[in-house]
Amino acid sequence: MSGDLSASLILRRGALARVGLERMALIEAVAELGSISAAAKRLDLSYKGAWDAVQALNNLFDAPLIAAGAGGRAGGGAQVTPRGHAVVRAFRDMEREVGAALARLEAGLASEVGDDLFWSLGLRTSARNALRGAVSALSPSGVTVEVRLALGDGLSIVSIIPRRSAEELGLAVGRPAVALIKSSFVRLAADAPPGGADNVLAGRVLDREDGEAASEVVIALAEGKTLVATVPGAQAGDLEPGASVRALISPSDVILAVD
Repeated sequence: MSGDLSASLILRRGALARVGLERMALIEAVAELGSISAAAKRLDLSYKGAWDAVQALNNLFDAPLIAAGAGGRAGGGAQVTPRGHAVVRAFRDMEREVGAALARLEAGLASEVGDDLFWSLGLRTSARNALRGAVSALSPSGVTVEVRLALGDGLSIVSIIPRRSAEELGLAVGRPAVALIKSSFVRLAADAPPGGADNVLAGRVLDREDGEAASEVVIALAEGKTLVATVPGAQAGDLEPGASVRALISPSDVILAVD
């Protein structure tokens, strides 16, 4: 019966990353209102849920979709970047194409859509941090391989994984990959440790949410990327929005995923 056929557009690449209408609506609301908190209110989302979605989108693109200032729920302002506007336009264009295809189906016409129509925009994982980049170096050492992932603007992260895992993932210089890091694996310090170390990332505190025993701290890095750290409540006292901080992550705590 006409009108019964409907579809929900979700963009994805392979088994990783997807985003649907809800995240597109969030980007559009931020573009109109200039605020993540105002956009969340309009869409009946929690501020935390909206902020998490913004972080996930920014981390999975080569350039941020939404540029947000510090200030938490109280403000700070936010703007959709040219990249963000381009993503929304692409999504809406594909949405119209899907609608046209449904109309043809309802009219009894055959229609096929190639797999290349769908591409990645979000990642579902239990890890609090998912950072997309490209492999810039591979350094084998016995049964392990040190993999350096370039995240953009000179920002990189190192992972040490088994050699066989690297082979199974098909890792090679230039191949896109996603670094997955649990928030409890991110340690915060005011200064870099002496002697130098891998995965010491400079940033500033964007937001902090305090719980009974621990606090969740959002750190702004370069290129619009963010990291989330879970720290004991007693260690969170000086981590106010705007404060400079170093995020320390052991290379063995960085898991890699590919499309």
